[in-house]
Amino acid sequence: MLKPTHPLPVHHSWPLYERDRFFELGQLHHGDTLDPIPDVVDVAARLLPTPARIGQWECDLTDNNRLSWSDEVYDIFGIPRGAAITRDETVALYAEGSRAAMEKLRAYAIRHRRGFTLDVEIRPAQAPRRWMRLIAAPLCVDDRIVRLQGVKFLVSGSGGPEF
Repeated sequence: MLKPTHPLPVHHSWPLYERDRFFELGQLHHGDTLDPIPDVVDVAARLLPTPARIGQWECDLTDNNRLSWSDEVYDIFGIPRGAAITRDETVALYAEGSRAAMEKLRAYAIRHRRGFTLDVEIRPAQAPRRWMRLIAAPLCVDDRIVRLQGVKFLVSGSGGPEF
């Protein structure tokens, strides 16, 4: 299997003042076009071969990286809904190259107050390998970043990103 060379991690970082464009409006990449899209669920349903299962997540940076997931994120990772999860256990489910890219963008997002979009390969606990789109943005309170939050959804069943 060929290692994907695109997306390149730093190329998908974006400033928080563009949050509405990339995050709240559910910005999706489709080729090289970046158009604001009003509803991530409707758009994903049109772009993907099967209906997307959009999951919301949050990582509390003030509480030892405590994760909060919607049911859809549990399903994407093949973990029983409501199970206790830790960030370390979850990160271990990312393929090595995807984990490295995600960690690099995560650190950059926290350090520079930027959001990011990245397709990653995951190895779910009870399912075959798959590709997931991760859209994340820091949440700031006063001058501190207190959480990362975003959405995750499958972009393909097995092979790699589909654009």
